[in-house]
Amino acid sequence: MCNDTMIDSIGHELKAINHILQRKMFQTAADVGIDRVTIMHGWIIGYLYCHQEIDVYQRDIESNFAISRSTVTNILKLMEKKGYIIRQSVDTDARLKKIVLTEKGKLINSKIEKAIEENENRFNSVLTFDERQQFIYLVRKLRHGLESN
Repeated sequence: MCNDTMIDSIGHELKAINHILQRKMFQTAADVGIDRVTIMHGWIIGYLYCHQEIDVYQRDIESNFAISRSTVTNILKLMEKKGYIIRQSVDTDARLKKIVLTEKGKLINSKIEKAIEENENRFNSVLTFDERQQFIYLVRKLRHGLESN
């Protein structure tokens, strides 16, 4: 793949966008007082915040974010160490631990939302509404196709 086909490679473009997005998110996060580790886990904090009314388990995070069990385990350990979450036993199954945001986790969520909103605004300034809808459709189609294979 040492020719011009790499220029038209979906994987290459996704990787480049991911790299740029991470850089922008880290900068935005620093501007609002969040460290790099927090921003890497910001989506999980946001997910937990939006799903406070239900029990969320590690497997929910694994499936929602398409992350391996070992990666999620390490992320949750670090988030617990930083005081953003606690893992609580459930009455129905001693092996299960539900993941709950702490007050510190809830407070950091508002800063994370600000960082995410700024980046979403960047996307919206580049894409029209229809382009955005088409992009989301295509990315989800790729994701589902890759997950099912």
